[in-house]
Amino acid sequence: MSAPLRIALAGLGTVGAGTVALLRNNAKPIARRAGRDLEIVAVSARDKNRKREIALDGIPWYDDAVAMATRPDIEVVVELIGGSEGVARRTVEAAIEQGKHVVTANKALLAHHGNDLARRADVRGVFLGFEAAVAGGIPILKVLREGLAGNQVRRIYGILNGTCNYVLTQMANQRRDFADVLADAQRLGYAEADPSFDIDGIDTAHKLALLAAAAFGTHVDLEGIFVEGIRHVSARDIEYAAALGYSIKLLGVARPTAHGLEQRVHPCMVPQATPIAHVDGVFNAVVVEGDAVGRLMLEGRGAGAAPTASAVVADLIDIASGRGAPGFGMPASTMHESKTAPMARHYGAYYVRLMVSDQPGVIADVAAALRDEAVSMEQMLQRGRAPAGEAVPVVITTHETEEAAMLRAVRKIGALDTVLEPPCLIRIENL
Repeated sequence: MSAPLRIALAGLGTVGAGTVALLRNNAKPIARRAGRDLEIVAVSARDKNRKREIALDGIPWYDDAVAMATRPDIEVVVELIGGSEGVARRTVEAAIEQGKHVVTANKALLAHHGNDLARRADVRGVFLGFEAAVAGGIPILKVLREGLAGNQVRRIYGILNGTCNYVLTQMANQRRDFADVLADAQRLGYAEADPSFDIDGIDTAHKLALLAAAAFGTHVDLEGIFVEGIRHVSARDIEYAAALGYSIKLLGVARPTAHGLEQRVHPCMVPQATPIAHVDGVFNAVVVEGDAVGRLMLEGRGAGAAPTASAVVADLIDIASGRGAPGFGMPASTMHESKTAPMARHYGAYYVRLMVSDQPGVIADVAAALRDEAVSMEQMLQRGRAPAGEAVPVVITTHETEEAAMLRAVRKIGALDTVLEPPCLIRIENL
């Protein structure tokens, strides 16, 4: 067996500790698959004195992760610090510059600087692995890079954030509103004290940017992604969605269109007959549609120590065995700039919930606003009555239409005196 692969690990939080534990607990099968042992020979983290559940006795400690990355005998640097700038970026750049392979779970770093880092890795002839940066333990990048290498991907979409999926699932199961469920998720540790990164769709956008680049061979284009979170989704919307045969999920979707590459993150109504509608709780799922293979769905835990560590170790095994390939599935020099499809040109169906005065003529005014923008109504739900001056919900779904026309119609509807709250619009995804 060859000499051990010498690894430096920067970052000893949940995923870092999980990676150390997995390498130790499964050392023998990992070595058999890699053809050599995988050995952590240096570690670095912000606080050396923090209590950890893993023993680090005998492993040299570095207060400076960048200095550790330049140690001559290191072959691979695993960066699990996080953040798009600062020490994480400097550590990765230093490692690549020194001709060392890099494995990272840092989606923010790659979403902002993935093009530059991939180019640098190509120039230096090293592997930049980031399976752990997207969907935790789901090996979606390996599937795109290897299993589906002969396909042209038609569309890729998925549930990429466990916090949002947990919140939406609990809202549906318990018939509770967003704020109450989010507070529970924070108490249980499923959501951060400041949850905006998750619930406003930013985390999903980072992951979608990487998936789209790998799926379509384009440069990472975070700025080209339309992003909308789940704050405006109510328990009432989830109940109406169920009555209409849908579940509400926060999806990241990317697909080539006649107007360019469409990349979008927003709540979607997905048909209950589709498998992704039943991916609940903190689970993630990714669906790929290829011209040769058809539709594939991968489901699993999108976060946590063990699932994410599993993805880190998979990249390390590829490096140890000499199977390392470009992280995006092709050399950076062959990836191309994509034209961004404006969200205004998106074509799809829509759900609109209105809170209106219960009086004659309201529906006629709403229908006129839709008619003026050539938006065709598919169905309407109105249940119950309300005392004079109080609001009653009216739900409308439309046939497929262009986003720009739909938004113009919704603005006109929202300006009506009889519409008492801003309309709630949720896109219906044809899966």
